[in-house]
Amino acid sequence: MKYHTTLTQEAWSKTSIVFQLANIGSEIERTISWKQKGNIEYSHKAFDRALELLDLSLSGPLTYTQQKEFTRMRELLVDWFIGTNKWHSTDKLWQRYFYAFAYAARNHP
Repeated sequence: MKYHTTLTQEAWSKTSIVFQLANIGSEIERTISWKQKGNIEYSHKAFDRALELLDLSLSGPLTYTQQKEFTRMRELLVDWFIGTNKWHSTDKLWQRYFYAFAYAARNHP
């Protein structure tokens, strides 16, 4: 299902990597928040939106290093939220990871 119906690959690719990661992080924050409130349906929807943004980033023009980072991030996020969490990720870990991007995006538009 496509959630970001007005967002095109072209428009997303024109944004900075920091902006992209901050927006992905916002959806992960919503995923965590809804999960903690016990609303699994909304938590899953937020996670799906995060994956949709992540996949838009992965299909855009990335350097090799960026491609590796986004690919590994996707693997670990899916393992944390849907899989067996074999890498022992925590809500706090993801909040700390994405916080820096949210801070940077907010202070350097």
